[in-house]
Amino acid sequence: MCKALAHPARIQLLRHLIDFGECYFGSLADVLPLAPSTISKHVSILKDAGLIEGSSDVQRVCYCVNPERLQQFKLVIADL
Repeated sequence: MCKALAHPARIQLLRHLIDFGECYFGSLADVLPLAPSTISKHVSILKDAGLIEGSSDVQRVCYCVNPERLQQFKLVIADL
C-alpha cells in the first residue's frame, strides 16, 4: 500500500475519491493535468493495492475508495 501511495498523483486521486465518494474515470481525469493514459496507470496501481474499487455500468467504470483497506492502511501507519 505504501508503494501505491508513493506518487503524489495517486495521493491526489485518492484524496479526491475520499472527498467526493464515487466518480467516473472522466471525472478523475479532470483532477490532474496528466494524460488519461497516465491517470489510468495510476488508477490501476491504486486498484491493485486494494485502496480503490471500480464498478462497471454499461459504458463506464465508477471508482470509489475501499474503506476497509484504507482503514487497514491507517492502522499500519499509526503503529509505526
